[in-house]
Amino acid sequence: MTEQASAFTLTYADNGIAWLKIDVPDEKMNTLQAAFSEQVTAVLNELKGKNDLKGMVVYSGKPDNFIAGADIRMLAACTTTAEAQALAEQGQQLFEQLEALPFHTVAAIHGPCLGGGLELALACHSRVCSDDDKTRLGLPEVQLGLLPGSGGTQRLPRLIGVAGALDMILTGKQLRAKKAKKLGVVDESVPHSILLDVAEQRALQPKPKRHLALKDRMMGSSLGRSVVFDQAAKQTREKTRGNYPAADAILDVIKYGLQHGMKKGLELEAKRFGELVMSPESAALRSIFFATTAMKKETGSEAEPHQIRQVGVLGGGLMGGGISHVTATKAGYPVRIKDISNDGILNALSYNYKLLDKKRKRRIITKAELQKQMLSIGGGIDYTAFDRMDVVVEAVFEDLKLKHQMVKEIEANAKPATIFATNTSSLPIHQIAEAAERPQNVVGLHYFSPVEKMPLVEVIPHEGTSQETIATVVALAKKQGKTPIVVGDTAGFYVNRILAPYMNEAANVLLSGEPIEHIDTALLDFGFPVGPITLLDEVGVDIGAKIMPILVSELGERFQGPDVFDTLLNDGRKGRKSGKGFYLYDSKKKAVDKSVYKLLGLDPEQKADGQTIAMRCTLMMLNEAARCLDEGVVRSARDGDIGAIFGIGFPPFLGGPFRYMDQLGIDRVVEMLNEHANKYGERFKPCDKLVAMAQEGQVFYPA
Repeated sequence: MTEQASAFTLTYADNGIAWLKIDVPDEKMNTLQAAFSEQVTAVLNELKGKNDLKGMVVYSGKPDNFIAGADIRMLAACTTTAEAQALAEQGQQLFEQLEALPFHTVAAIHGPCLGGGLELALACHSRVCSDDDKTRLGLPEVQLGLLPGSGGTQRLPRLIGVAGALDMILTGKQLRAKKAKKLGVVDESVPHSILLDVAEQRALQPKPKRHLALKDRMMGSSLGRSVVFDQAAKQTREKTRGNYPAADAILDVIKYGLQHGMKKGLELEAKRFGELVMSPESAALRSIFFATTAMKKETGSEAEPHQIRQVGVLGGGLMGGGISHVTATKAGYPVRIKDISNDGILNALSYNYKLLDKKRKRRIITKAELQKQMLSIGGGIDYTAFDRMDVVVEAVFEDLKLKHQMVKEIEANAKPATIFATNTSSLPIHQIAEAAERPQNVVGLHYFSPVEKMPLVEVIPHEGTSQETIATVVALAKKQGKTPIVVGDTAGFYVNRILAPYMNEAANVLLSGEPIEHIDTALLDFGFPVGPITLLDEVGVDIGAKIMPILVSELGERFQGPDVFDTLLNDGRKGRKSGKGFYLYDSKKKAVDKSVYKLLGLDPEQKADGQTIAMRCTLMMLNEAARCLDEGVVRSARDGDIGAIFGIGFPPFLGGPFRYMDQLGIDRVVEMLNEHANKYGERFKPCDKLVAMAQEGQVFYPA
């Protein structure tokens, strides 16, 4: 028995099988680090001298993960393209040596096997994974603005075919065990209890010859191959609009490797990896990764959170249904919904059932699991069992009197310690807390729609909210699978406050005569997930009509948008929910309703280019974000960036409003705002913070 350096341990069994255990010391997760190169080289050199081995099993010493990927902190140390390229080449060389071992190597995978972890597994001759729900396989590098740099772009297409590999690498999607087996990424999926036994039996068999063989005939035909690549390129362009260089690089590298061979493909993979590491897009996307990782460790308060056993939800509408869903199915707490009618309760239960049934149909959960989760959600039209609730999340209409009534009813029917969390999107929390006998238990918990999909939650304490209450709802939001940011108690909080001026400006652009689709396309090209006019239809024109006056009265005239809401509402245009707004909605189709131009007295004509329109709308958002930071509405530029990206889809490749302003240069942002103020009005006047920062040469993220 021979023991190797710390992260890699080699042992030998009497039956001719070597066991390579990967266990990075003092870390919860295994990650690959450049510093391990010598350790891996030593292991490989020892193995090359073993002529009596029949096979080897590569496995993890961690209880719940194989290898979560490469440690991306090492990329931050790269100062040149050549340094980053050298990192990729180092990984490639090590995995080539692993692949060249004369005996059968088998990766035994349990838990996350991602990025460099999957690339290591692909360099083994066979792969066996556990069928446990924790097991996930994927190459998520594209989400960091990168491509797989240790052979993934070359080995995966040769193993499972071009179409499947492109789908995995271009999206960064993570596969469950069953899907990985179906696609051919792994050879077997077995219960965790027998994983190592099955891997050992496989390693005792002769080394398979199929690895690196062309799996599908289409890949071998140049015509078939070009069809697949053309289709993938078209879909990628539609999705990325040229804003994500990693996607184009992935297509180029995979295509080149299949045309010119593995060796040339690996050379181009390493070269492109080096270029992407040094790109501003990857730097921005990696900053989001680090920010969200750091935020997972934060509690929002120094106080200890209260223990949560049960959660109540007021309101069975869309928001109430979504909140109950993430509370029961992700956080794992029993939920009781209270609504004024049985129809409301049925609506929320039906909403939950549909979401769970979708998972059942995709075989993510079994029928028994669906039934178990549905049993944890109940409801009624009275406050039965609310005396057992630790947190009650209120999701009723945006009406202050109604919110006051809810506070009083919960204080009368729940425990003295029960937290009242209001899901208001615009009403200041201190105004809601005015009706409370125990204002220390009142806090804002602002979810975004649809709740089960949107990752952000704004936690809004008012001056009297206790630290324990803040810590408790932050902990709840995290268990629900959300990224919470603690924001100040002002109208619109943070996300809606920076969104409102952006939306108002889009309406101003519309009233200047620009066509609806031109405005939406301009902001899609800029990098937003939906255009602002479409977004208004999705949110609801009636909701916009309610929120805007609150923002104007609380924050001032700069929030006064053009007067289009009443005109649209009087014509029955609430947006998608009423079948028409700026667009007409016929089943799944959506088309601009040309009659809206006549209604608004417009004769549409495309005069401004897309970039001009995009900057005009976005500058309003940037200026307001800087104001929010100055006023303490967000605690840091980092929180402001995460809030904008996760809350309203600010282009991730720009890193958020604050990183984007740093990238442009604060002095340039001030200059552009002044130019726009001269052209369009005082609402563009740069805020005091930006002016001061420009004068002093400051940035939001000092190096």
